[in-house]
Amino acid sequence: MAVVKYVNAELKDLARLMRAEAEGDGDLGMLMVGNVGVNRVLADCLDFVDIRTLRQMIYQSPGGFEATQKSYFYQPVRERDIRLAKRALKGERFSPATRALWFYNPFDEDCRSQWFGQWNSGRYKSHCFYAPVVSENCF
Repeated sequence: MAVVKYVNAELKDLARLMRAEAEGDGDLGMLMVGNVGVNRVLADCLDFVDIRTLRQMIYQSPGGFEATQKSYFYQPVRERDIRLAKRALKGERFSPATRALWFYNPFDEDCRSQWFGQWNSGRYKSHCFYAPVVSENCF
């Protein structure tokens, strides 16, 4: 059972987003991007108060994902990507993205301790993840 309702087109969009944002970090990195996406739909705080669907989350502007502005986001979806997206939608969570609402690639730098007022929850390969503080009451 999915933790977020979706239609097939949204599943494909999530799969493409996960691939576009983190293919270089392997399956686990892609799953963590999926975690952030699902968390944004489930969160009821900050930039995500009015985000209730995968489509709204993926194409949120401002504050959405940079990959949706790039041609590689629009590559054909692969079955592997669909399987990973379904895992994220079923609620599988992976640290440090378990509660994260943001991530970024610092390239060759260390992760900042805070990003837009949120604390670093950890790094996985090329991405730093940031979770809301408990007092934000996001979940």
